[in-house]
Amino acid sequence: MAPSGSRSIKRGCQRVLYWIPVLFIAVIVSWSYYAYVLQLCIESIEDTAEKIVYLLVYHVVFFMFVWAYWQTIFTKPMNPLKEFHLSYSDKELLEREDRGESQQEILRRIAKDLPIYTRTNSGAIRFCDRCQLLKPDRCHHCSVCDKCILKMDHHCPWVNNCVGFSNYKFFMLFLAYSLLYCLFITATDLKYFVKFWLNGLPDTQAKFHILFLFFAASMFSVSLASLFAYHCWLVCKNRSTLEAVRAPAFRHGTDKNGFSLGIGKNFLQVFGDETRFWPVPVFSSLGDGCSFPTCLVNLDPEQPASPGSLDAASKGAADSRQFPSKPLRESQSRLLTSTPSWSESDSAADKNKKGASNDGMTIENEA
Repeated sequence: MAPSGSRSIKRGCQRVLYWIPVLFIAVIVSWSYYAYVLQLCIESIEDTAEKIVYLLVYHVVFFMFVWAYWQTIFTKPMNPLKEFHLSYSDKELLEREDRGESQQEILRRIAKDLPIYTRTNSGAIRFCDRCQLLKPDRCHHCSVCDKCILKMDHHCPWVNNCVGFSNYKFFMLFLAYSLLYCLFITATDLKYFVKFWLNGLPDTQAKFHILFLFFAASMFSVSLASLFAYHCWLVCKNRSTLEAVRAPAFRHGTDKNGFSLGIGKNFLQVFGDETRFWPVPVFSSLGDGCSFPTCLVNLDPEQPASPGSLDAASKGAADSRQFPSKPLRESQSRLLTSTPSWSESDSAADKNKKGASNDGMTIENEA
């Protein structure tokens, strides 16, 4: 009982410590609101029209920034569906096997009925010992959350949450609106920052708030701009931060562009196909987070056909699977049907290759 109690106390202390960065951001944002609204706009700006315009625009940006930040923090990361978890009998079977190859045979048998196309760098099925499940494509185990997270990007201490499939759009909007927030403060505070150095401001405490507000907003703008630009690049390439560090591995080898569908379709996968929802922190991403379209021709004869190359026969066979026969939403499927890399000519070429020398098996053996 004592060790269990000490572990629970340790976990409780860790949970409290994890909220410190979020509390720090909340304090900074609260002070910036006080400094901008009260000290700058109400106390220092004399022109009424300028004051009203600044306050209106500021509160719109502030509201969107806080809303996106809230959604990023409190949206729970999505975990793999129950179809990816091992059944009780499979767990027992796996525990009885001592050899790694025998365990891989069991995992390959289970994976045959699941839309899993990525592997470890050694070509093995990606399996999580902690969660006892087969990892869906782009899914990773977070050591902080102690869970497998769908399309995990990274664990962010500034939001005390994992950034993944369920809240990546919110995280992008949080970066965008926080950058806009800092840039707006910097631009509108610049004139009064210059007045501070020219002794053109009244000798009150407001001038010191104006001074530090400019420094804080400009410094945060630089760091946020670089981070936002990096994640915009990731969205355009359809990569997560983890995939940018280590390219995903397929049966034929690693491919850093394996999930890229082109800039436009990559953007739609994160922000959705309804334009009105793009700037709003509501969930509109395409898909279910467990399976993703890939630009690669399916080279794994043991796996079901990739979502983009299903024909009528494979659709009929898919109906008998445990996993839903249509893992992607209809809007996600449109990304595939209109993608040039899955054209009929590519499918025909792939069939010719298989009929000639079974290239797929050759590449599989090389991997």
